[in-house]
Amino acid sequence: LPDPPHKISRGIAAGAFISFTPFFGFHFALAAMLAWVMRGNMLAAVLATFLGNPITFPFIAQVAVEGGVWILGLDGHMPLHRIIGSFSQASVELLSNFTAMFTSKVAEWDRLRTFFHRVFLPYLVGGIIPGILLGIGSYVLSRPVIAAYQKGRIKRLKKRYEKRVAEEQARADAVAAQGV
Repeated sequence: LPDPPHKISRGIAAGAFISFTPFFGFHFALAAMLAWVMRGNMLAAVLATFLGNPITFPFIAQVAVEGGVWILGLDGHMPLHRIIGSFSQASVELLSNFTAMFTSKVAEWDRLRTFFHRVFLPYLVGGIIPGILLGIGSYVLSRPVIAAYQKGRIKRLKKRYEKRVAEEQARADAVAAQGV
């Protein structure tokens, strides 16, 4: 990426933070917006959202929901299979309520309200602290790595340029020597 290391690292931090939110399907857009607000690289932010992937999401969801339940002072433990099932059921409910607008079917909001209070809100609240910590950690770790990579890249490009200039000079000298 052509930006300075601090800007790319801000984007990475934004994407890492957004990975700890329950806004599945909106992580790219939210990461780009947060990077824009932070004056970070938006492409780096979008790429960093891949920290949240099918392998890491179960861990992220469990940590975030359990943390949110604790912070909000809610009762009960939320096992991972119930968290995943709740998101699946909420998606079906949202689709059902959307189609109810165009049919005679009545929209049901009670289960979505329960999902919001028992899963979504704890996930959102509980994901803030680990999201911030991962964002800060990714910024601190990525900035020197990116700076070193860019410095090395500039050095390699400079060396290649100097080699090309030397070769062109040698050719020009050879042509001039033949012409004399």
